[in-house]
Formats: sequence, structure tokens, C-alpha cells
Amino acid sequence: MHSIIKTSFAAIVAAGITATAAHADAHALSGDLVIFSDMSNPAPRAVMESMVERFGAMHPDMNIELTVIDREAYKTQIRNFLTADAPDVANWYAANRMLPYVNAGLFEDVSDIWEGQLSDELASTKGAMTIEGKQYGVPYTYYQWGVYYRKDLMEQYGLSEPTTWAEEKANCQTYLDNGIKCYTIGTKFLWTAGGWFDYLNMRTNGYDYHAALTGGTEKWDSEATRATFANWRELIDMGAFIDNHQTYSWQEAMPFMVNGEAASYLMGNFSVASFREGGLDDSKLDFYQFPEITAGIAKGEDAPTDTFHIPSGATNKENARAFLKFVVSADNQTLINNGENLGQLPVNSLSSVDDDKFLNEGFAMLSNDAPGGVAQFFDRDAPAEMAAVAMEGFQEFMLFPDNLDDILARLDEAAVDIYAE
Repeated sequence: MHSIIKTSFAAIVAAGITATAAHADAHALSGDLVIFSDMSNPAPRAVMESMVERFGAMHPDMNIELTVIDREAYKTQIRNFLTADAPDVANWYAANRMLPYVNAGLFEDVSDIWEGQLSDELASTKGAMTIEGKQYGVPYTYYQWGVYYRKDLMEQYGLSEPTTWAEEKANCQTYLDNGIKCYTIGTKFLWTAGGWFDYLNMRTNGYDYHAALTGGTEKWDSEATRATFANWRELIDMGAFIDNHQTYSWQEAMPFMVNGEAASYLMGNFSVASFREGGLDDSKLDFYQFPEITAGIAKGEDAPTDTFHIPSGATNKENARAFLKFVVSADNQTLINNGENLGQLPVNSLSSVDDDKFLNEGFAMLSNDAPGGVAQFFDRDAPAEMAAVAMEGFQEFMLFPDNLDDILARLDEAAVDIYAE
């Protein structure tokens, strides 16, 4: 798709957003704005096109050119177009996924956009957008991870949502004593084990250590990382996870919880629709934040975040900055993330969310109870090669925990070459 979009003020009124509510800049701008986007699936594409139309209505003398590229193709093309013929705005992802382009000087420092009140409104993702004290993009959507559980089973056994590691293990033992596995998981495609490592490591050692480990500045064979695996092994030795999890995809592992053979699933909010389709209504399905392990460690959360950036080679940077300010405005983020659009969470803490229990709980958690920082998930925070070898190690550890020494040695050996590139 390649189109030039020019809109009138009527378009913004028709969309139900007033100029005051959506105003991103103090004055109307003119000139050009070239946007490249990977929002190619139908719902995200409609959101992207709507944002361009509404922003164009605010700046009727601006010519906006939007190019939507297939998401997988975009991943292979981004370095080329950032280098050769850069647009003014480009989609990408936070944290380590943007690091190579920051280090190569291909993404613009946009710290000025984050100054003042906006820094507070977007505080949950500021760490993920920051490299060496500077911000290199803005977020427009994310979603929470956490422990989704069978509320009816918890009530049946007189349990309550755990807030500490001791309570988590005590609940788990009660389930096991009654013939129910504590957790379902499908590690056939590895990434679900990455989620467990993320939470165990952030709760054991904190977000900053986790970021340093995935960033290649901490060793895998260290006392701190071994403590994370020791906590994981406590659950493995209890028999907390379903058997043969290496043979199941994440979807294939869901029936264990739906059928009551497992009590919970550490997963992203995208799983809720499948749980509901399986027959778990809100009287049977609930959610809690992964509990504290090391007392006093500020809680970090996995919340994969999609972002907009200004390429360093952009021609129309003033217009691009105005667009980024529009993107992160509370009203815009409320609109684009509602159930009729992306169906995810706005990052701006002044936005509102649809009347859905899990969206509301996730929004409150990420806005108010994630002081440690927001991670992007293991396979986004670590380089692709490192993520692959590490997640293989996580699955192996869950099956053969006595192999830990060999696993850690392999990860450190791989890291030497991967992070040197």
C-alpha cells in the first residue's frame, strides 16, 4: 500500500475526536511527512490509516505519504531504508530491538518529546525507550503478561492470590496434593520458557540485572543468575509443571488449564480470548501479578511494546516530532487501543481502557505497579541468536535441571561471539 493522504477538519469530527482532544502541536504545520509502517494486518492497518487521517485533519496543509509494508518483509528491509532513503517516521520495537539502529546512528534522539508531563504519563516504558540516558522513540501500544489462573479452583481449596514466593509455592503444593499441576506450559517452540526466565530473573535480581544479562554485560554463570535457576528448580523439583511440556505448543497446553488439570498459566493477555472460547468465563478465570521473590526488588514486567521512531536521515523532522506527540496523546492512545481497534493497552497513564476486566487489571498494573521497569520479553530483549540458544537452554533445564553447569557454560561461550558482532 502506498498512498498520499490529505484530510479536512471534517474527518476528525467524524472520527469523534475534537481538535482540542487530539491536538498534538500548538499550530498547524505544512510541508511533507513520509511514514513507513509494518502495521500490515487488517486491524492494525486500519488503525494506522485512521491516525494519519486524524493527524492530517489537524494539519490540512501537510502532505502525508503512508507506506504500509508486510511485517515480515519490513524486518528485512528496515536497515536498508533507514540507511539509503529514510522516511520521516518508522514503526519498530523498544529496548534491545531498537539498540542496533541507535548504535548505528540511524534513530534520532527524541528526548525533547519526553520532557515535562509526558515523561510521567509514559513512565512505564521510559526505561525501554532509553539508551545511555536518551530516548529514541515513543510507544503506542503494549500488553501485559502475568499469571492467568482458575479462580474457581483457587476458591475451592481456600487459597488466595499469592504476593510472595513462599505463598506461590504453598499454593502450588496444595494443588499438587489434590492431583492438579500448578502450571501448564508448552515449550515446543521455546519462547514460553523465556517468559518464565524473565519473571524469575526480574523477581530474583531486578530489572536492571535482567537487562544487563540480555544486553551481554553480565555473565550467565554467575551467583545472581544461578539464584534465578535455583528458584526455578524449586518448582521443577516439586513437579509443578505439566508433564511432556516440550511436546506442546502454547495453544496445545491450554486444555490442561481449561479442563482443570492445571491451575494456572504464565502467559500474555492475548491468551484470554482462547480461554474464554474454551469455556472459562470471568467466574472461572482471573489474573495476578507474578509475586515477589527477593524482598525489596522493584517489580519489573514483561509488556512487549510497539513504537514509532524518527530516522536520523529524515527530511521533515519537525513534522515527524509533531506526529509522535500526537501518537502518544492520551486521547489517541485510548482510541487506537480500544476493543474495536488494537484491543491492547495504551501506554499513556491518562488514557482509558475498554471495560474488560483483564485489560483494566493490566493497565493498572503497568501504570502503577511496575516500578522496576518494563521488559520486552526475552526474545526481544536479547539478540536473536542469543535468544535462540538461551531458550533452548531454558527448555533443557526444565527437563534436565542437573545439566545447569553445561547450559550456563554454553550460554557464556555463545555470548562471547554474539555480543562481539
